[in-house]
Amino acid sequence: MKIFAVKTRAMLPPKDDLFSLIRSSFLYNKIKLKEKSIIVITSKIVTIAQGRCVKINTDLNKEHQRKEKDKLIKQEADFFIDRKHVPHQLVTLTIKNNILIPTSGIDESNANGYYILWPKKPFLEAKKIHAFIKKEFGVKKVGIIISDSHTTPLRAGISGISIAYFGFYPLRDYRGKKDIFARELKMSQTNIVDSLADIAVFAMGEGNEQTPIAIIEDALGIKFGFDSVKNDPLIIDKKQDIYWPLVNGAKWSKGKNKK
Repeated sequence: MKIFAVKTRAMLPPKDDLFSLIRSSFLYNKIKLKEKSIIVITSKIVTIAQGRCVKINTDLNKEHQRKEKDKLIKQEADFFIDRKHVPHQLVTLTIKNNILIPTSGIDESNANGYYILWPKKPFLEAKKIHAFIKKEFGVKKVGIIISDSHTTPLRAGISGISIAYFGFYPLRDYRGKKDIFARELKMSQTNIVDSLADIAVFAMGEGNEQTPIAIIEDALGIKFGFDSVKNDPLIIDKKQDIYWPLVNGAKWSKGKNKK
């Protein structure tokens, strides 16, 4: 498998043209898109293309800016834990689009004085990008991922996650197959789309690299042609999730492990 990040011009908030950015950056970098490639695009530039950017009011002091941002976070969230219940918490914990993510995914980095929200209807946006890529570059089988960075509980640093995808099936199913000791696997499925988003976010970087697009080639075992707008197999019922007790406020007891 190969992965490389694509240098682009700056995508300028509050609104800019994503398709012209893709077209010009592929031309400038002399990219000949291969069949069965996966194109990963940061959610931030998809959002800017939609114009979902909110100007930060610099006339307000820091405390009032924080309150305005908190209002925006709650407005964008499906669920949130109010920080007044956890006053030591530096960010608001939220669930949006069935993803546990801080601050409803709202970002201020590389935003030129704006709050950058998450894209509206991201799966539909992924479908539109997929149609553009097929037409513009003459490929028949291609996958699209809209990615973002996120944190992992109890781990420092950030990694990547998919917030939407289109054109390929997101899971590899091992259920019913045997492990190396001939034991039948009952639950194992590989999350392909988040795994690819993770390595793409690593390749694209988080600073001033100006590489908001990555292309993955020769990824094995990808089933192309899936319509994720109609169905997303990644979604499971919250109460069936093994981490539901964390979200639902379970009480922890101290174990007996001795370091």
